[in-house]
Amino acid sequence: MNGETVVDGGRAGVRRPVLVDASGPRLPVLDRARLRPRYRTILAVDIEGSTTRTDPVKAELRHVLYRLLEEAFNRAGIVPGHREEYVDRGDGVLVLIPPLDEVPKTLLLHPVMPLLSALLAEYNAERLIAPGGDRRIRIRVVLHAGEVHNDGRGNFGEALDVAFRLLDSPEAKLALRRTAAPLVLVVSDDIYQSIVRHGYEGIRAESYVPLVRLRVTGRSHRGWVHSGTALAPAAPPGLAARTRRLLHRRAG
Repeated sequence: MNGETVVDGGRAGVRRPVLVDASGPRLPVLDRARLRPRYRTILAVDIEGSTTRTDPVKAELRHVLYRLLEEAFNRAGIVPGHREEYVDRGDGVLVLIPPLDEVPKTLLLHPVMPLLSALLAEYNAERLIAPGGDRRIRIRVVLHAGEVHNDGRGNFGEALDVAFRLLDSPEAKLALRRTAAPLVLVVSDDIYQSIVRHGYEGIRAESYVPLVRLRVTGRSHRGWVHSGTALAPAAPPGLAARTRRLLHRRAG
């Protein structure tokens, strides 16, 4: 209930109650328990040059990206039960992975990144000349970790802000333009210091360069960029045939 000043029989200044219509849909009560931070490994992917493609080509590239990403995860042993459902970002994908012994961050750096790079290279090699527009896929990938919130409408939080700022940084985009590789990886300083610099199996710290610097909520963050050239070893036997079978199932 509210009030308003009216003129009542020549008497100005008389306040009458004004009833407010509350019959419309009510907003859900904020569930504070859902706002508790949850630690997640954050992996996000963005397709280069998506805005220059026609909508039918975008649809095809999105479909292929999901297929290849799923193939790389599964081949590395990161099955759907180990990760949350993919979050679509239009021209990319967000993947959140809970802290599980079965999915150490090292597994995402190797072998997931080399597998994904090899799958992309194989796909692109068959589409150097394609009718209806360029259908090759080149991507930027970011790996970070931190506290993530979800209010029932979506995920948010400073950790995600940092990840997406690193992914969309001019330095990451330039690194992808300057390489012939289909993939450029950016890792946060947290990932570099806790994982990369220790040189776990398949991870070469000297291949990462601290190219990105940015500020989020008043804090400075650094991103280490790895060109996909060194990420993709020689394709294992049978990978080309498996990739072709994978892509031929798109209609299904």
